[in-house]
Amino acid sequence: MAPSGRAMEGNVSKHLGAGPTVRRSARGASWTAGRTVSGSEMTFNDVIEKTGMAIDAAGVVVIVTGAAIAFVIAAVRRSRRESDVYRRFRQQLGQTILLGLELLVAGDIVRTVAASPSLTSVAILAAIVLIRTFLSFSLEVEISGRWPWQKREITAP
Repeated sequence: MAPSGRAMEGNVSKHLGAGPTVRRSARGASWTAGRTVSGSEMTFNDVIEKTGMAIDAAGVVVIVTGAAIAFVIAAVRRSRRESDVYRRFRQQLGQTILLGLELLVAGDIVRTVAASPSLTSVAILAAIVLIRTFLSFSLEVEISGRWPWQKREITAP
């Protein structure tokens, strides 16, 4: 006698990630690549992956939108013949990139640590975070002219 649909689903869910699996449902068998997706059902890893992708998308949107806004503001200032337009444009663009990088790092952390915390994936995440942290520090120096841990110079009024 063949196992029932529920018994088969239980066995499949115990061995997620072991390659393609057959998932029985009321509509028949469906092939999935190590995931138990049937109709509107999602696994924890699917939710984590989609959350990480949403955070990444937010980071890209922040960078693109912020760059466009900084460009428009710089064009308006340039048309008014204001001084120091380029420096302020670079500051606004740098701040936008910093915020976008933070969101991209957050997306990587969510996907790597919550979904598949293997030694290899954590090492790759560490390398990505290290590179992005270096970029963030470099941008901060470009924007403010000092390292993030240095005190600001306070001028007397």
